[in-house]
Amino acid sequence: METSKKCVYFLCTGNSCRSQMADGFLKELGGEQYEVRSAGLEAHGLNPRAVQVMKEAGVDISANSSDVINEDILKRADYIITLCGHANDHCPAVRNDHAERWHWGFDDPAKATGTEEEIMAQFREVRDAIKARITQFVNTGN
Repeated sequence: METSKKCVYFLCTGNSCRSQMADGFLKELGGEQYEVRSAGLEAHGLNPRAVQVMKEAGVDISANSSDVINEDILKRADYIITLCGHANDHCPAVRNDHAERWHWGFDDPAKATGTEEEIMAQFREVRDAIKARITQFVNTGN
């Protein structure tokens, strides 16, 4: 771990889709600036559709693991960013004075219904919205 990098901790309910996409994009677009971690209130496993749409965008998250929130990472994180309302409402109290805590709400593509094409379109829409937000963060620091 490089201590000169600011630690960004993405949190979601299950650490299977949105937080994994954010993790992958920030590592790809800002990995030289940030130590990137992601976790969930629970570990639901890596969603195969999230892996597929990220691969389409040129980012491989297939080796990522679905993890539950780690108190030590939470305490040392510089940015704690929730990606769903449930995680924002239920995230453990943060006991560090220096962390900036933000909420970037995105719809859960895992809850999409319809044909496989319609479901994948939802995954791609959320992926693209997350990429745009990560790009803004890397370019402006917020």
